[in-house]
Amino acid sequence: MLIDNSKKIVIKLGSTTVIDKKGNFKKTWVNSLIKDIKKYKKNRDIVIVSSGAIAIGQNYLKIKQKKIKLEMSQAIASIGQIHLAEEFQKIFKKNNFRVGQILISPDDTEQRKRALNVKRTFDNLFKLKAIPIVNENDTTATSEIKYGDNDRLAARVAQIIGADTLIIFSDVDGLYDNGNKRKLIKEVKNLNSNIFKLADTKITSYGSGGMITKLEAASICMNAGCHMFIGNGNRKNPIKYMVEKKIFTKFIPKISTLAARKKWIVSSLRSHGTIFVDKGAANALRNGKSLLAAGIKTISGKFDKGENILIADLDNNKLARGLASFSSNEIGKIKGRQSNEIERILGYSSKTEVVHKDDMVKL
Repeated sequence: MLIDNSKKIVIKLGSTTVIDKKGNFKKTWVNSLIKDIKKYKKNRDIVIVSSGAIAIGQNYLKIKQKKIKLEMSQAIASIGQIHLAEEFQKIFKKNNFRVGQILISPDDTEQRKRALNVKRTFDNLFKLKAIPIVNENDTTATSEIKYGDNDRLAARVAQIIGADTLIIFSDVDGLYDNGNKRKLIKEVKNLNSNIFKLADTKITSYGSGGMITKLEAASICMNAGCHMFIGNGNRKNPIKYMVEKKIFTKFIPKISTLAARKKWIVSSLRSHGTIFVDKGAANALRNGKSLLAAGIKTISGKFDKGENILIADLDNNKLARGLASFSSNEIGKIKGRQSNEIERILGYSSKTEVVHKDDMVKL
């Protein structure tokens, strides 16, 4: 069955899944989802990642225009978030479920210490037998520091809490073959360029994602050892429909033996820069060695110590993702030099590894 072996499940609801075209909360549909949760929850921990704050806020404020400046959308989100949370609280309470609200910003998942704090909050909500309702903190996020969609947010939450399954409800049954619009792709084991070409770039009036962001979410899940499903959120009792009709696209995770810290590293939403290395360093990385300054040829981007970066060879083949032990400015000074020269060049004692093997995941 779809969720037989799942102990922790994240369910992502898009704006058009929970908010109708008039901006009203879809009480009947959400109630049918809750009935599914009752049926399949058993001893499982459930998390719901829901969009819709801005849409429901616009409806409450009677704002109809589609294009709204960022600072105004933040204010609308702050109003809509209250109403969205209230709607969820009322309908879950009627079904004898406790819920808790968690608003997350990218810093909460992309900084390791804060990500661990987020995990502890989820763990304690599970102990209280509550279902966390999660959304991006649109009220303070800027365009530079936004997830931009709740698909990747849901995947990052799934990775952080160690979920077995992420279900993304969309307005379609799953991923379709562009050559045959009626052919639903039932299973994806490798996310290659051919799969990404199948993504329809079209998004809805409320939605901020589309199929591309769902595939990016799948990449995060697959690296973290989490199954991901795309199913139709326009059907009532959507989980039951997926289970009984077996209509969905399933993304099979890689067999992951990575520690939690390395899963977090490889699942990062973005890299702050790229380090390009010579053939010798590339071979050393493939053999599980740390990255040393001597093998670095050039760098791209600006980043601070501890930030997530990519390592690539001179043909731009991505070799690894890791946490830099030096800033981009420092690496610019020591690249191509021997480890015993670093202290003299920088003027202070430091690590000799630019990216330590314990802070690196091979791609």
